[in-house]
Amino acid sequence: MTKRKLKNLFFTLLFLLVIGLLSKNPQLLPFEQEKQIKEETVLGEKAASEAAIIVVKVIDGDTIEVEGKKKVRYIGINTPELHDPRKKVECFGKEAAIMNSDLVEGKEVRLEKDISETDRYGRLLRYVYIGDLFVNEYLVRQGYAYASSYPPDVKYAQQFRAAEQEARENNRGLWSECQ
Repeated sequence: MTKRKLKNLFFTLLFLLVIGLLSKNPQLLPFEQEKQIKEETVLGEKAASEAAIIVVKVIDGDTIEVEGKKKVRYIGINTPELHDPRKKVECFGKEAAIMNSDLVEGKEVRLEKDISETDRYGRLLRYVYIGDLFVNEYLVRQGYAYASSYPPDVKYAQQFRAAEQEARENNRGLWSECQ
């Protein structure tokens, strides 16, 4: 082997050794630090706001089923009952379910957790977004749902109360149809 080939081999091995050592300690590599920061940012966003998921079925005005057969109950709102075996269908229950279906069924939504993970029925408790539309708030503002917050999940309680007040004042949805 010539001196030049030996020199090239030496530097190649040295380079691979350094990269191998640095890959075990990513803080030493600027591009790895940037990658790690991006991953932490994404993970932090996912902790506050879960990844997008497809709605496979709308159960009623405030409950959906998403991929993986997980049921999701919207936080902070309550729509008139549609499926409670102890009660007859309440005024505007069908309309609320239809509106919810029009908004989210078959579409990709983003779910946001507040404090609680699930309710007593095992349903995930979440705020629901489709694009920039905050579905929970929209249903209240348009008169398809009541503002109904239960501690500790009260992040948007004031916003929901204001939306309900607006719906009442403008006789929207259930506020014009139901006594």
